[in-house]
Amino acid sequence: MIRYLQGDATVPQAAGPKVIAHICNDRGGWGKGFVLAISQRWKDPEQYYRRWYAAKEDFGLGEIQFVQVKPDIWVANMVAQYGYKTGSKGPPIRYDALRSCLRKLAPEAKMLKASVHMPRIGTGLAGGKWSEIEPLIEQELASLEVYVYDLAGK
Repeated sequence: MIRYLQGDATVPQAAGPKVIAHICNDRGGWGKGFVLAISQRWKDPEQYYRRWYAAKEDFGLGEIQFVQVKPDIWVANMVAQYGYKTGSKGPPIRYDALRSCLRKLAPEAKMLKASVHMPRIGTGLAGGKWSEIEPLIEQELASLEVYVYDLAGK
């Protein structure tokens, strides 16, 4: 079950270990959307993502990278966005890649005994529909505490 909160997903509102999950594109770009909030708080998630992209090892749609930013907080860079813009194949979100990312996120979060925190992933620059994303989260992260944040005034 998803708990909806007002606030900033980069300031998770729960006790214990936490994973902040967000969507990245498959082109190595990091400069718009929620990633800016992450970079304002921590530098490592962007640096690790860029190195991961440049190395091309295990990088691609459906892949995930964990970056520890504090003793009890990790950022999960989830590659589930194809490019940057809506084109002939629809919006950049790739729901099958998102499902794959969430499927990989679940056991890692369980191992860390962590709750999962995120904005409404995939609905901004990726162009996805929350009505399609929410069920994926509920299915793949069913055994975890999941918090979705909406910024005040949005």
